[in-house]
Amino acid sequence: MEITNGIFQATQSIYRNNKGSILRTIIYTIGHFAIAITVLMLVADVTFTVALTDAIVEPIANSVWYFILDKWWASKSKK
Repeated sequence: MEITNGIFQATQSIYRNNKGSILRTIIYTIGHFAIAITVLMLVADVTFTVALTDAIVEPIANSVWYFILDKWWASKSKK
């Protein structure tokens, strides 16, 4: 129970301290899924399943990158 409570409290703290960045990251990721599926199906002529797989895996990596970039950017703009 202590581990679960600690993880829950840590998650709440991370969310409180990064609410704006997390929200922008989620919105960006959802949009990226939709765009990637559409582009892959139209341009690469792949099946929906292949497009969906790529559209999920690749944006997850991009969303982590965006979160890091956004945190860095925000830290530089405050100065």
